[in-house]
Order: sequence, then structure tokens, then C-alpha cells
Amino acid sequence: MEFKTYGKLPDEARDIRTEVFIKEQGFQEEFDSVDNYATHVLAFDDGRAVATCRYFCQDGYYLIGRIAVVKEYRGSGLGGKLLEFTKQKIEELGGKEIRIHAQKRAEGFYQKQGYVSFGEVDYDEGCEHIWMRMSL
Repeated sequence: MEFKTYGKLPDEARDIRTEVFIKEQGFQEEFDSVDNYATHVLAFDDGRAVATCRYFCQDGYYLIGRIAVVKEYRGSGLGGKLLEFTKQKIEELGGKEIRIHAQKRAEGFYQKQGYVSFGEVDYDEGCEHIWMRMSL
């Protein structure tokens, strides 16, 4: 598996997010202005883009979002590897805390990666989400 970072939203990341969040999960407002300044990460398997996320600094912490893995790679450990790669990049930038606005149904996955839930459950386009964080 190979990981690469980009300063603008790559077409492959747009395609993965469209497939996962819009077509599979029914979200409407997937792309936003954050895509213009976030760092985007892509995971490649034999040259094929198979997972993506983005990260950016906000209010003194880093936020990782839009974490998406193509269907046939889910359950393979790729999501954890993507988060670990992204965490290393944030540490290189001097980041001290990472936050994720996780879908509630994925809370257990993020807990296994070392994230801790905080705050109240809220809704994004009708889907339950919970804030999670990790200190570095």
C-alpha cells in the first residue's frame, strides 16, 4: 500500500467520496470550501486509489475528515493504516491533538485506533455523529 498527500482535492479522492458518501450513504453536501485548503491523503493499491481522507488545522487542533475506503477494501485494516499515516503527517507538523467528527456507527472503529468520544451526539444530514479526539 502506498500513501500520498495532495494540496488540492485529487480526482481520485473526489471519486471515492462520491461513491461512498453520496451513492452508498446518501449524503448531499459532500464537497465544501474546506476541500480548497485541506491536505488530502490517498491510499493506493497497485496504482489504484482505494481510500482517502483530508486534514487541516483549526483552532489549535487538527481535524481529520471525509475518511472513506472503497467497499471491497473495508475490513482489511486499511482504514487504520490511513489514519496512522495521517497522524504521522500531523505529528510532523507539530500537531498536539486530532479530532474527528465520526459517524456514530463507526465510533468503535475509531476507539480501536485510540480516539476518545466527547460531547453530545449530533446530526449531519440526518446521520448521527459524535466528536472524538486523540492527544499526540
